[in-house]
Amino acid sequence: MAQFLEATGQGVLEQKRREAELLFRRIGVTFAVYTEGGDPERLIPFDVIPRILSREEWERLSQGLEQRVRALNAFLADVYGPQDIIKAGRIPAELVLQNEGYLPQMVGFTPPGGVYTVISGIDLVRTGPDQFYVLEDNCRTPSGVSYMLENREAMFRLFPDVFTRHRVAPVSHYPEELLETLKSIAPAACQGEPRIVVLTPGPYNSAYYEHSFLADEMGVELVEGADLFVRDKVVYMRTTAGPQRVDVIYRRIDDDYLDPEAFRPDSALGVAGLMAAYKAGNVALANAPGAGIADDKAVYPFVPEMVRFYLKEEPILQNVPTFMCEREADRDHVLANLDKLVVKLARGSGGYGMLVGPHATETERAEFAARIRARPGDYIAQPTLALSTVPTLCDGGVAPRHVDLRPFILFGRSVRMVPGGLTRVALREGSLVVNSSQGGGTKDTWVLDDPLAPGQSQSMGPQGMTQSMGGMSQTMPPMSPMAPMPPLPGRRGPANDPGQGGR
Repeated sequence: MAQFLEATGQGVLEQKRREAELLFRRIGVTFAVYTEGGDPERLIPFDVIPRILSREEWERLSQGLEQRVRALNAFLADVYGPQDIIKAGRIPAELVLQNEGYLPQMVGFTPPGGVYTVISGIDLVRTGPDQFYVLEDNCRTPSGVSYMLENREAMFRLFPDVFTRHRVAPVSHYPEELLETLKSIAPAACQGEPRIVVLTPGPYNSAYYEHSFLADEMGVELVEGADLFVRDKVVYMRTTAGPQRVDVIYRRIDDDYLDPEAFRPDSALGVAGLMAAYKAGNVALANAPGAGIADDKAVYPFVPEMVRFYLKEEPILQNVPTFMCEREADRDHVLANLDKLVVKLARGSGGYGMLVGPHATETERAEFAARIRARPGDYIAQPTLALSTVPTLCDGGVAPRHVDLRPFILFGRSVRMVPGGLTRVALREGSLVVNSSQGGGTKDTWVLDDPLAPGQSQSMGPQGMTQSMGGMSQTMPPMSPMAPMPPLPGRRGPANDPGQGGR
């Protein structure tokens, strides 16, 4: 890759970056930032230099990811059931039972298949040649997988020759893996092939592109709350052919808005009676309501203990050392070392409510100190790790930038994951914040198979690049990025028209 970059030159790389931007703009790969005025839709910056992992590194990571997701799922089953980990004194009861992410409505109920964390995104950072840390767990409605897939497609089109020289493990089969996972959690009441839908808050949601993309790729309907209704504790979808029963809902709506009868009565996004249908065993939800207690940042320090308690194993992936500000000793340490720590909201996301102490001003640190003293339970703090950097195309040439990695783990009858994930990059020099809402970008993530893995092949022919693995293949046509983009199937049909794809 170093040789390729040197031979390609800055000018060509800049041109490829512009072509990638045109591709994403034509396809509509956008996200929204609610806190800024004007048109919120924008592109996530895409870096054309891939982030590379060896197969050996990925195998080690994937084992740790599977272990962690199994432990998180066991924790959810326990805290909504017998609460053995609390009784054993391994985690404070008030941290769980008084947490706003803990839903009393889920107590005593087991989801279909016993799976709470059907789709998880685990954020990893690298600090050394053989050292990865888990930065945080995302067990509610993790996003970003569409960018992983679109990044790979863009790289296929921009640099087809590079793929002929490297055996890059494919990721294009993720939608098929997701569909099979969702089918596997269909409730016992399901008869025949499960009918699956993706439930979105609508086009003004920041991740709406991803909702639409995944529905299209899986070949299922994209619906909003108004497209569904509940009758006799059974969920139906409105169509021109009459009501159709729904068996599995991949929901991208937060818990509070999911059902106005069970949660917020003013919600216009959810489906009245959905929780009653869910608890009656007539529909499956992915992810389960209440799964957010497992990815709360105040619960995060206890995940290694969950691995030991439920799986009787030592954690493969380590946590970042974490100070909990509700503890007096931890709070005193944090307040005395704000210039050396990263402070986060325990229930925050998207990079908001964060203080990066070494890069903050004295005024900002003083403001955060006041917040911590006022509401200590709302904050955790971590040391600023020496995060790894990777080559990134910047205005002045290729330069190192900090990155993290979000692999996506699917959990149904078995655990599935595609090799790699979404690499997010902090584009500002010296920045450690990779979130797109805070100016970060993304990269394609390559897991290199060398030598060729069993059952995998990769070739370039007259029809374009073909990549196959485990019986699944993808052919990417040799289409010029500057040519008109073909229409994307099924993105314009309404949800109540059975002859069209998802909305």
